[in-house]
Amino acid sequence: MYVNAILTQSGFLHNEKVRGTINVMNPLIFQSDFGYSDGAVCAMYGVAEKVCDTLRVYDLTHDIPQYDIWEASYRLIQTVSYWPEGSVFVSVVDPGVGSTRRSIAVKTCTGQIVITPDNGTLTHIKRMLGIAQARVIDETVNRLPASGESYTFHGRDIYAYTGARLASQNITFEEVGPEVAVESVIELPVVEARHENSEVTGTIDVLDVRFGSLWTNIPRELFLQLGVQHGGRVEVTISNDTRTLYKNIMVYARSFADVNVGEPLLYVNSVDCVAVAINQGSFAKAYNIGTGINWRLSLRKAPRIVYE
Repeated sequence: MYVNAILTQSGFLHNEKVRGTINVMNPLIFQSDFGYSDGAVCAMYGVAEKVCDTLRVYDLTHDIPQYDIWEASYRLIQTVSYWPEGSVFVSVVDPGVGSTRRSIAVKTCTGQIVITPDNGTLTHIKRMLGIAQARVIDETVNRLPASGESYTFHGRDIYAYTGARLASQNITFEEVGPEVAVESVIELPVVEARHENSEVTGTIDVLDVRFGSLWTNIPRELFLQLGVQHGGRVEVTISNDTRTLYKNIMVYARSFADVNVGEPLLYVNSVDCVAVAINQGSFAKAYNIGTGINWRLSLRKAPRIVYE
């Protein structure tokens, strides 16, 4: 006996056992800035459950800082490509809810689907993973039944509902709504990492939240153009628009274990970009470092010092 999902007139799915058939469902993954102090996340889970009570629903995170579209974008690129083709992500960091901003669904070049406000949340996906197709959500069809007068909780009424219908294969990607040009998907401003005059510069994209490491937008290949090998030393300068907050020499390490507790290190993080840390400490807190395109990090191969 297998499960076959059948759509009722109310727009919700109910499960019915039918011999010899199976409805293959994809994972549904939620991300938001809602936190867990109220019922918002639970309501999204409830919508998914009513659409199909055999869906596999997961959380990426609900601890995105309030309204921080940039971090929402980064957490997606940190995660999406590790999920199977067909996985459906719903990301809701939406300071413009109720405005004219579009609600959009995109299919990545590796086959995952992301549903989100078109407000820059797809910046890193578009630039680093690639978008194969984009569609604007048709809210006349893909909206939670009996929610037509609510305009402040699209995460529940549109995104969770549409995501659950896609993940349960109640609707196809083409049924989400009309196709739009991939080029029209909104991107946040980005400062590209670069290598010139024996120096690599980039921005501090995001923090490794639990441990206070600084994750930059400098890819490993660009950094290696400095000719630094593991165990070599790098001069690191960190500044914002007003002043330099840090300048020192540190080891380029394979991992934290290569330096003593309390020592700084430069390493390649899990998204193959350069990061800066303190072994068993928070670099961000120690030097009051923030994130975003106004925070710059410069790297030079440290000169060899010969003691006589």
